[in-house]
Amino acid sequence: MHSVAWWPTLIVLSVATFTDLRSRRIPNWLVLPFLVAGFAVSGWFHGWHGLGQSLEGSALGLGIYGLLFFMGGMGAGDVKLCAAIGAWIGPWQLMIALVITAMAGGVMVVCWAIAGGFVKELFSGAGNLAFGGKRSGGVRDPEVKLSNPKRRKMPYAPAIAIGTLISFFAR
Repeated sequence: MHSVAWWPTLIVLSVATFTDLRSRRIPNWLVLPFLVAGFAVSGWFHGWHGLGQSLEGSALGLGIYGLLFFMGGMGAGDVKLCAAIGAWIGPWQLMIALVITAMAGGVMVVCWAIAGGFVKELFSGAGNLAFGGKRSGGVRDPEVKLSNPKRRKMPYAPAIAIGTLISFFAR
């Protein structure tokens, strides 16, 4: 949305990636001030139009990642991080970032499964996540939840970082 967005985004994505890799969490103390600052900076530099774009970008990120969260495939920290990024870069650049993030995340998860030796389990779990509700009469498998401590969890902040940073060059 504006040229100021890249450097605070780079800092927040770096910290989010580090904390997600270390603890599988993206802290609220990082993303919530970043979200509020995105609204403030957009409004300051671009007036009401900028604030509107910031709100649209944030709502888009919250909506798409929120849906993935409720399906059991995304953590709440990822949702909040994506909403905050949308506040800084707006809806159009966020769409580019999300497409690149999905591609980067797909490559990362396949590499992660190959390295961990659970490729078959990965694809079975993805099928259950996508189609399990239809096959089981609307009841999802309780194993397919982020809150399940036995479930393998891949940190997704690195994919979000890759997609967002590449989106700055795609504009």
